[in-house]
Amino acid sequence: MTVGYQTRQMDDGALRERMRAILHERRRLGYGRLHVMLRREGFVANHKWLFRLYCEERLKVRRRGGRKRALGTRRPIERPLAPNQLPFLG
Repeated sequence: MTVGYQTRQMDDGALRERMRAILHERRRLGYGRLHVMLRREGFVANHKWLFRLYCEERLKVRRRGGRKRALGTRRPIERPLAPNQLPFLG
């Protein structure tokens, strides 16, 4: 006789609705802070499961751009022609 694994599907409709409501009020919240807020309200949710729901609902915060870097090539560094001389800076 073999024993199969029985999955337990949890109804996460109320959790999804509350997630959307909180993030509608505070748009720049990430899933970590959202997890803390939901736990304070009494929702029991694993942070990994919450992150999966967060991604499925497409609630991710858009990442900000990075630092702008100079494009193209720069003028090469000039070397002195003889010892104890400064390069021409003109």
